[in-house]
Amino acid sequence: MINSRDRWKVYKGMSVMFLLAVVALTVVQRGSINLGTPSELSRQARMDGFEGVESETALEEKNNELANVKKFWKVSKSKPLPKAAAIGHKPRITEDSSPRTWDVTSSNCTANLNLSSQSWFMNLEDNFKQFMLYRHCRYFPMTFNHPETCAGEVYLLMVIKSVATQHDRREVIRKTWGKERVLDGKRIKTLFLLGKPSNEAERANHQKLVEYEDYIYGDILQWDFLDSFFNLTLKETHFLKWFHIYCPTVRYVFKGDDDVFVNVKNIFEYLESSSQEKNLFVGDVIFNARPIRNKENKYYIPEALYNKNVYPPYAGGGGFLMDGTLARRLHWVSDTLELYPIDDVFLGMCLEVLQVTPIKHNAFKTFGLVRDRKSRMNREPCFFRSMIVVHKLLPLDLMHMWNLVNEDLVCAQKVKIL
Repeated sequence: MINSRDRWKVYKGMSVMFLLAVVALTVVQRGSINLGTPSELSRQARMDGFEGVESETALEEKNNELANVKKFWKVSKSKPLPKAAAIGHKPRITEDSSPRTWDVTSSNCTANLNLSSQSWFMNLEDNFKQFMLYRHCRYFPMTFNHPETCAGEVYLLMVIKSVATQHDRREVIRKTWGKERVLDGKRIKTLFLLGKPSNEAERANHQKLVEYEDYIYGDILQWDFLDSFFNLTLKETHFLKWFHIYCPTVRYVFKGDDDVFVNVKNIFEYLESSSQEKNLFVGDVIFNARPIRNKENKYYIPEALYNKNVYPPYAGGGGFLMDGTLARRLHWVSDTLELYPIDDVFLGMCLEVLQVTPIKHNAFKTFGLVRDRKSRMNREPCFFRSMIVVHKLLPLDLMHMWNLVNEDLVCAQKVKIL
């Protein structure tokens, strides 16, 4: 028979053992959770792969999603890593000599002071002096990169030139003609091309907005050069290089401004009816244009930069369409030519080297339906329904016209354009 003292010792021993068992079980469970999380997220990351291309950012996104939301608007002294470095995609390419990622990591570019002593240079206006001093600076690092955009089969890549301050234009395009979708079984993707905000006073705020915009939509390519009129040519060469690296299988490219109306169905109709499968480049082509010598004009060019009387044929930059193979060839040619201050003309110079004549098509209206902006024709939805590109629409006008064209619109007859 156990006395009270022995019974107390037994109870005390059993209590200590039970407490130790609880502690041990808790430690084991926590260790299992900690060890299991990366494995589970890795499995999810593999499941998130897009058409055979593994999503290497999925694990990082899941680990950092909550932290990013909390700290996004917090000012950081350190620069964010370019997405090209963070993603580390290895896209398929056709040329072994081509870089597999964006290979420019430094923006250190000094002025070419050898020009300063030359008389023709001294006679240039200040903006042209600035252009010439840094004309040799061909490529800059990327702030935002999305190589995953061209993964899989992309039939049409819609590429829109924009600037940081015009977020309202980008938002309307995403909701209207630039919406990413599958049409007739063919995939359409959209990207916006940006440089850095040129206004230093607004740069920090607008850049943060761009950062957040890209965080939401993931459709912005941005490079570390200032957005300015003369730097539009840089935007052209940078996109061609980017396209050559990351988009070896994209069939067609539409490239335009962020103030245009685009009828994607008409683009598809044109491509299906076109007999030209190679070197396709179509738009509002200007033939026999003369360089403007009037210094008050936005497109003024001094003879020191271009001494010929006529430009080669070129398409108005409001919007044009080209096949992907030609876009890759244009990249190689653009590297052989000196940069030119007008991006539309520069691309025409590249086409001339390739001996490709751009096609003029009446469905591309880069000056509006008619040049008189007050004309009622510029507000007639039945004409818009028959066009491919109409230039010069503000965001509210674009949204209004899009709604009119895509509702139950009854037109007396269809304009025979396509």
